[in-house]
Amino acid sequence: MYKILQHFIKILTISTLLSLGFSAHADAEHSKEFGDYTIHYNAFRSDMLSPEIAKQYNLTRRNNRVIVNISVIKKVANTTGTAAPAKVTGHLKNLTGQMKTIEFNEIKEDTAIYYLAESQFTDGEFLKFNIQVMPEGETKTASIKFDKRLSTH
Repeated sequence: MYKILQHFIKILTISTLLSLGFSAHADAEHSKEFGDYTIHYNAFRSDMLSPEIAKQYNLTRRNNRVIVNISVIKKVANTTGTAAPAKVTGHLKNLTGQMKTIEFNEIKEDTAIYYLAESQFTDGEFLKFNIQVMPEGETKTASIKFDKRLSTH
């Protein structure tokens, strides 16, 4: 199970680098500080996942599907923090105003917690993501907004 988690993290790291286009100007961390939490987020094509990982998490591997990954880390002094459970909801919108709700599934492995959602897209589509994250036990919701142009090539 630990090897699978390591592989999944490696894929997410690679996809982050690819999505950034190695640009120093881009938001390299894809994270947002929210009180005692840091929320990490990313979106990438599902065909970047290995067939084994996709099967394990019941995700569709295709060049026209996007995976949205969210993780919530509670800040703990003198550590890298601990994974925190949260309620994660969201939607995406294209430039013509079409909106799709995306459903997040919680993935727990050892001490890690991830929230994954997937959706279809059209080649060259520019999507605006709007994600709401409420860490367990909190009363306020963090709003994560980011844009991404997706290609099937």
